[in-house]
Amino acid sequence: MNLEQRVNEDIKASLKAGDKIRLQTLRSIRSLILEFQKSGKDQEFNEEEEVKLLNKAAKYRKEAIAMYLQAGRTELAENEKRELEIITEFLPAQLSEDEIHELILSIISKLNAKGMQDMGKVMGATMKEVSGKADGNTVQQIVRKILKNYEA
Repeated sequence: MNLEQRVNEDIKASLKAGDKIRLQTLRSIRSLILEFQKSGKDQEFNEEEEVKLLNKAAKYRKEAIAMYLQAGRTELAENEKRELEIITEFLPAQLSEDEIHELILSIISKLNAKGMQDMGKVMGATMKEVSGKADGNTVQQIVRKILKNYEA
């Protein structure tokens, strides 16, 4: 079952259950799907596009949480956290920091990276590998930490 079908089924279940936050979140995901389909791009809505779309929605929620917390609006931040949890249900399983660390080490050895000057190469290769399975900021922090140790 693809993302669109899963979202539509969950919308029906949320309507029956009366879960307003879940319903609102699922409708926003469906809206993003429809926007993609009507964009006029000759791209197929495949699994890679689904992950990109969900990551975009998750990133938006994370930014909103940070802004609400900074403004002292904890109740709104809690709503965004709930929406983020719902969105992550549809994302592929996330890699742990240890798994990311091991993957980065293998990529560094393949690319024969020597230090911070190779950060772009390592980040590019790593992000291709972990597409949708890890947060870019987490990957960047781990890459930076490892490459700094190579220079020391």
